[in-house]
Amino acid sequence: MFRKTLLLTVLFALFIVGCAPAATSTEMPAPVSTEAPATESPASAAITLTDGLGRSVILNEAAKRVVSLAPSNTEILFAIGAGSQVVGRDNFSDYPEAAKDVTDIGSAFEALNTELIVSLKPDLIIAAEVNTPEQVKALEDLGLTVYYLSNPTTLEEMYTNLEIVAQLTGHEADAATLIESLKARVAAVDEKIMPLSSRISVFYELDGTDPAKPYTAGGGTFITLLIDRAGGYNIASDIAGYPQLSLEQVVAADPAFIILGDSAYGVTPELVSARPGWENLSAVKSGQVLPFDDNLLSRPGPRLVDGLEALAKLLRPELFK
Repeated sequence: MFRKTLLLTVLFALFIVGCAPAATSTEMPAPVSTEAPATESPASAAITLTDGLGRSVILNEAAKRVVSLAPSNTEILFAIGAGSQVVGRDNFSDYPEAAKDVTDIGSAFEALNTELIVSLKPDLIIAAEVNTPEQVKALEDLGLTVYYLSNPTTLEEMYTNLEIVAQLTGHEADAATLIESLKARVAAVDEKIMPLSSRISVFYELDGTDPAKPYTAGGGTFITLLIDRAGGYNIASDIAGYPQLSLEQVVAADPAFIILGDSAYGVTPELVSARPGWENLSAVKSGQVLPFDDNLLSRPGPRLVDGLEALAKLLRPELFK
């Protein structure tokens, strides 16, 4: 259960750490392919971008050696064709498979292994909202260049993040092709879902360590945004962040679907159906308690589109035959 709790901590960090104060300005077809061909050479022109902490980040040329401090950043780098430029990644970066061959710099939730990071000789480190401004400053104090990539709050902002990382690594054309493909896939889902006059009620479980009061995703999260866009209605959408819902709250909402984002950690439809008081829920009676790959919704990168498609097909299978 420890790992489930840690995963929940990751989710909290994804959407809360972004509220931290900015650091001092410093001069310095099908599931998304994360193996996009590297068709471009890093450009030689200087690059200046303002990051999520309001800092001006300067590169003399597109980065050739990159360390990623978050799974979402790692997935973005590989998706835009910059995978071969990644020389280090945090220990949660496990997708795509090729990322596992990159040097593991350890956990980004503890003290960073700065000695190992420095030894990799990166010309760019990409941080995310799971990282703290203090970690960014510690790396800068060692003379390293760090870009803090803010979490997107919409799919459109996710596309912008792809463009930013592409600029930093010299893969603008690859990113443009990827974004065009992602937008077409989202439009295909929208075309089927938007005409619907009703929405299906959904309870999305993040952590059932306490089965009487499991954690879920509420309003203002990508999980809720994508459930809505996939034709569902999140029963916790009127509660911000990542609340725990009591049995009474779940029973009152009586969701038509229970989606298990914690299925990777041993929570099964059978275990949920056997919980005291859950046997009369509509989702349990109809057999609509379903496992789901939470990484598709909790990592703010290009696989969010995979998550949208998977949710839409799960909630509205008749539209995707």
